[in-house]
Amino acid sequence: MSPSGRRIETFIAPMPGCRSAHVAMKLAELADVRGQLEAATRSLNPEQLAWRPSPDSNSIAMLLTHVALVEVHMSQVGLKGEPHNHVHHVLPITFDDDGIPIEKYGGQTPAAIAGKPIGFFAELLERAFAHTREACAELDDATLAEEIPRPPRPDGSYRVFDRRWVLHHLVDHLAQHMGQVQVLKRQWLAAHPEAVA
Repeated sequence: MSPSGRRIETFIAPMPGCRSAHVAMKLAELADVRGQLEAATRSLNPEQLAWRPSPDSNSIAMLLTHVALVEVHMSQVGLKGEPHNHVHHVLPITFDDDGIPIEKYGGQTPAAIAGKPIGFFAELLERAFAHTREACAELDDATLAEEIPRPPRPDGSYRVFDRRWVLHHLVDHLAQHMGQVQVLKRQWLAAHPEAVA
């Protein structure tokens, strides 16, 4: 027997235009988490985006930039199998402009993202997702299982992954950083009680 009252649907639909059902679902998952991130940050001002609870912490601006950079990087070297990323062809910033890890960059917010409004970061994320969709357009189930070796490391070891893992990592990476963004929002409110008074 069906319950009475208003029906509230919570579904996730495969992304159209994909040759692989697996890719279509992973892109849909990525789009869903991106939507949650956008909803969580759309009202933030530049001060909130740049705020850090301590000198060794990341800011929301840094995390949003990092998410976009990593998505483009993984789409290029992981989904397309290119030897090196060229994120500057997709985003108006360089691979170092997230300032992460912060200890590597002297604890300073990179000039390329300092003081930027939320629209700047929303545009980065939109461009990154459009690039990911383009990288996925021709993937089928056979290409998902192909091994992609990365260049050797100084000790001679090298990493190998397949495109299924890359798609999983894109969703997982975004979700983890969205959690960090939510924590930073709560910390900012705790440090600025006058903002909610």
